[in-house]
Amino acid sequence: MTTADELATELGGPSAPVRSVALSHLSLELGHLYMEDFNEGESRLRQHFDRVRPWAETAVRQTEQSITKGRPRISTCFLIDDYFTRFSSPREVVTMLVAAAGAAGLTIDYVARESGCARAGEVDVARLVQEHLVDEPAEGANGRPATGVTGWLSNGERSPGTSASAMAAPRQWRPPRQSAVRNHSIFVDVELWADQPDGGRLWSCPFLAAVWQLQRLGLLRHLGHPIADPVPATPETLPVEWEMMAPIVQLNPKAAPMRAYRTFTALDSRFLPIELAVRTILGNVAVDPVAAEQVLKRAKGEGIDLPDETVGRIGYAFL
Repeated sequence: MTTADELATELGGPSAPVRSVALSHLSLELGHLYMEDFNEGESRLRQHFDRVRPWAETAVRQTEQSITKGRPRISTCFLIDDYFTRFSSPREVVTMLVAAAGAAGLTIDYVARESGCARAGEVDVARLVQEHLVDEPAEGANGRPATGVTGWLSNGERSPGTSASAMAAPRQWRPPRQSAVRNHSIFVDVELWADQPDGGRLWSCPFLAAVWQLQRLGLLRHLGHPIADPVPATPETLPVEWEMMAPIVQLNPKAAPMRAYRTFTALDSRFLPIELAVRTILGNVAVDPVAAEQVLKRAKGEGIDLPDETVGRIGYAFL
């Protein structure tokens, strides 16, 4: 576990100045797919990008109309799942992605590996974010262990267990309750990781997706430094093994910065439950306060009014 001194340093203490990052106005993610989608070939990818294009164009147009100072800065990205399943090779997959997107009139500026949201070089990124989670105490807490112990995070108080000893009266059932409730509760309980027999952790898809959003929003730091800066590459120069590929590669040398004030993601409706979990997680992450202040100050200098809460800077189109 990170010590208090190390955590203070990571949060931007005097011994570790927090480096700022270049920011676009919008980070536009052109979808997320599973291995089976890639296995169906380039025609399946073209179909995906054809569906994404109208929403991508709308997001670009809205961003352009909202910018009052300077030229709009918009970058595109695509996250490849090499964490849960390894398939093909970076060279083959990225070449196919770029070709399919190009056929739909879209350009992919950056490609990221999902495993890079778990670990990037020597930085245990997922555990770093996990250590910045803040448990939200529920009213009349029912004795549930902390998130750091259970690996589960909720947005309220779940129903108490109904088991009781043989001599005790049966417990009365109570419904779960959302903390920030509006009229009726929508209770969410998210698994963040599963412990492995070797002592390691298998991080959940929603948790890695939350890390990816923090990365795109320019809010991740380790000892004051940004994590996994993009590395220039072309599809032809990518390695044949996933472990050899940088966590994030920049395919377009003329692209605007990968990180941005806001993010927008177009994806299939099957990902809606995952993104609900992502928003629940992000609502409980205490982001680096110095990095957060840097972003807000720079946005204000460009005439941009950013929401204070991280989730308020994230947009979606579910296809």
